[in-house]
Amino acid sequence: MRLGRFLAATLAGATLAVGVTATQASATTTPPSAPTLAGILAAQGPIGDGNWYDFDIINGVVGAILQAKPESPLALATKADGPKLTVFLPNDRAFQALAADLLGWRYWFVGEGRVAQGLLGALDVDTLERVVLYHVTLGEIDSATALGVPKGTKLDMVGGGQVTVTPLPWLKSAVLGDNDPNDINPTLVRSKLDIRAANGIAHGISFVLRPSDL
Repeated sequence: MRLGRFLAATLAGATLAVGVTATQASATTTPPSAPTLAGILAAQGPIGDGNWYDFDIINGVVGAILQAKPESPLALATKADGPKLTVFLPNDRAFQALAADLLGWRYWFVGEGRVAQGLLGALDVDTLERVVLYHVTLGEIDSATALGVPKGTKLDMVGGGQVTVTPLPWLKSAVLGDNDPNDINPTLVRSKLDIRAANGIAHGISFVLRPSDL
């Protein structure tokens, strides 16, 4: 199924998912009246707004996955009363870097829409789903907790596999090590930490986490 055609619509109700056993949690809670992670993503605006440092592309990608696979666990986190999650959100520039790496250098010179269309056309829906689920772990982990864990702490991710956390407390950031040995590991983006929602917490990251050597 071609996924690019789903990008024309605003993809509200699209976000990240659950399904892994883990023990991570934060003592801080968010009122149930707060928007869900889905609502926060949907409020970012449409793909092509010219802001490379928000989360339009992941909103569109997840929405396209849900159009193709409504039964995906991605749909579970649209519920305010669902399990609590920690989500690492690659910004639009992170997806541009992924497209340039996988599809060619010309993607450094196109807009957000072309980046999203290129990735949705090149990667099948199951691969896209696996990549997105690799950005989610169960339980709420705020930035203070993430920066205080021992170097090499492993997070079990919803899509399978683990992410290795290397705190950089003097930079108020951390490196997230993924399963692709050839790419640059993302870091937490200091200006996009602790985005709280009714069903969890999100942190912006600088590159896309890769569950395998893409």
